[in-house]
Amino acid sequence: MSKQRLQRIGLYIDVSNITRNGGYGMRFDVLRDFACRDHGDPIRLNAYVAYDEDRAKTDHDYRDRTFNFHSTLRDYGFKVIEKTVMWYVDEAGNRFGKANADLDMAVDALLQSENLEKVVMATGDGDFIQVVRALQNKGCRVEDVAFQNVSSNLKREVDLYTSGYLIPNLLPVEGADQKKSWGEPGARVRGVCYTYNRSKNFGFMRYLVRIGPGELWITDTRRADSPYATAFAHESAFGAGTEINQLPSREMIFEFDVTQGEKGMQAANIVRI
Repeated sequence: MSKQRLQRIGLYIDVSNITRNGGYGMRFDVLRDFACRDHGDPIRLNAYVAYDEDRAKTDHDYRDRTFNFHSTLRDYGFKVIEKTVMWYVDEAGNRFGKANADLDMAVDALLQSENLEKVVMATGDGDFIQVVRALQNKGCRVEDVAFQNVSSNLKREVDLYTSGYLIPNLLPVEGADQKKSWGEPGARVRGVCYTYNRSKNFGFMRYLVRIGPGELWITDTRRADSPYATAFAHESAFGAGTEINQLPSREMIFEFDVTQGEKGMQAANIVRI
């Protein structure tokens, strides 16, 4: 029997966009795992970073931290594409810097897509909408991962948008018990309230428990191949100020503790992020 060919994956990360929009501290190795879930073959792994050469000349701490960060990315198999910060002065005499990697990332993704079947982008920038369409027209499946300030048009244009907050261990959960693994009883996770009964004051939270295997469209947790789990959520478990009348909602992301109850998992200390 011949060996099944792996899906060829390209991952393109706009590091500056992700970092300043909620993704500071993101684990790039976990993002790689997510992009290549179900045993995909990472053909291209590109990380586009800004580098301030002027600052590096005088700020040795910045220089060393940046060098170590880029070295870590290379250890994970990423090609690091540095965009040098260019400094300008506006009409009011204010100095400002720019290091836009959008064009480089767009051109690379389009050219390299000839050898790819799926492109995963990490950015919330709506300027990539035309790039997404071009990649889809070339036969690629296009996915996107981002955290905050994500273009709503970009979300609709890609084949799959996933909030980085929902990917297990991609971003650290503050105050979480480090001895507990994501999804197990006693752990703190992130998820959404996918159903809510206002007359009975309870609903259910859904959260990813693993990156793979299991297709993300299999949201029915009764299926053994679903990567999700659900937890019962009573109204009293939601933090003060939660707009219960807006539930259920896929747009509202919550952090909560999961505990083992008599009838299944329960959500406690639910806080919107």
